[in-house]
Amino acid sequence: MKATLHAGRLLARRYRLVDQIGAGGMSVIWRARDEVLDRVVAVKVLAPSLAADARFRDMVREEARSAAQLVHPHVTAVHDYGETVAPDGSITSFVVMELLSGEELEHRLTEGPLPWPQAVETGAQVAEAVAAAHRLGIVHRDVTPSNVMMTRVGAKVLDFGIATRVGAPDEDEDGGTFGTPAYVAPERLDGAPAQPATDVYSLGVLLFETLTGQPPYPADTWEELSAALAEDAAPTLDGVPGLPAPVAEICLRCLARDPRRRPTAHQVAAVLRDQLLPADPQAATMLAPTVTLPALPAPARPAAEPAAPAPAPAGAPPHRRALPLVAAGVVVVTAAALLVPTLLPDDAAPPRVSPTAGPVVVPSTAPPGSGTPATTPGPTRWPPETGAPRPPAAGDPIEAAQRMDGLIEAGLAAGQIRTDVGVDLRNLLRNATAATGDGAQTDAVDRLRGKIADRRREGSISPGYARQLDAAAAELAAVRT
Repeated sequence: MKATLHAGRLLARRYRLVDQIGAGGMSVIWRARDEVLDRVVAVKVLAPSLAADARFRDMVREEARSAAQLVHPHVTAVHDYGETVAPDGSITSFVVMELLSGEELEHRLTEGPLPWPQAVETGAQVAEAVAAAHRLGIVHRDVTPSNVMMTRVGAKVLDFGIATRVGAPDEDEDGGTFGTPAYVAPERLDGAPAQPATDVYSLGVLLFETLTGQPPYPADTWEELSAALAEDAAPTLDGVPGLPAPVAEICLRCLARDPRRRPTAHQVAAVLRDQLLPADPQAATMLAPTVTLPALPAPARPAAEPAAPAPAPAGAPPHRRALPLVAAGVVVVTAAALLVPTLLPDDAAPPRVSPTAGPVVVPSTAPPGSGTPATTPGPTRWPPETGAPRPPAAGDPIEAAQRMDGLIEAGLAAGQIRTDVGVDLRNLLRNATAATGDGAQTDAVDRLRGKIADRRREGSISPGYARQLDAAAAELAAVRT
């Protein structure tokens, strides 16, 4: 880059360059401070030799526009695009993005393949991001490990630099093919228009590599790729220990030579997610993130009366009776299991739930003083109106609302529910809880469930959390009738 691009330079009177953190053939990535919003960002600056060409500036601008449309937990957020002209007439073209902290998947794979559960989780997150792009008519065209960042909140898809619209010509003006050879679908070598199926092929290559340590058809050039495909040796995942058959099947379907035989990115994400949901509810409670809700008040007891623990149901396994999921009236709600029925007292009537609702956890009836007091603040207490909350009871709508609120909190913390969607769902949940009259309550819950379904389809709620939230909403409807 030219000497004029240095630490301390201010771009567009707003972005102060701090230090260079990456470089590629076309651009340099800088850490910068947004002095308007007072936050640290990443600034991708197009090389000056390319910025002088309007075609490349248009490409970078289109990248920013494509990525900016995607508001998804597994897509790098794009904040801005700008151009500045120096006194010597040179143009600086740049894209402003969120600054990620993590490790490129490509670098991680130098240590070998991922354990299959981690590979499947990463593949599901990337598939969800790609599906969100396809819903907007965008084809990424370069889904590779070098364009996936592993962060503390999951995988993030980067670099929409060669993204295009569905149906657009797939070759550049010189007849060349964009992309990384080992990840390019066979039909792209023939110049077929950009289609979502080409991204799905790349997704299959990425999943195959995370499971085995190498792509199915290793190639560094287009000639090597053509030769590898001509050998017609079908790839296999038989050597991956413990890999579920549905994962192997969906991965190999992604690699089908005929794009019409490939699944959609949404279907890939759904299959992979299903393999990550334990069949055993108790296992689900161990694997999912948790959130602590506020203590529910218990009926007053005489000072001399000891707090008796809730007895386990007859015939329950000893290890379940001893599981300390409830203490001091605090309900711990997991993202994968709403409730655990084995903790119900013998004389407690089970709450009414829909057939899809998970197992049930009933709060302890011990007084607030028995056990360690809760110190972690939870979500807003229900009901929303002021006044003393009523004592908990089996099938209480307040408890059902609290459980759903806890699921929303857990999904936000895990990056599986978009922030603005969490606010929207909580508002609808508040309306459903405050509604009076059977018709109003039913309509409010229906609106809540409809919103969950809509947000799942657009990719702003992961399929796993959408299923849990819908089950919780169904339970809320059941306890109010």
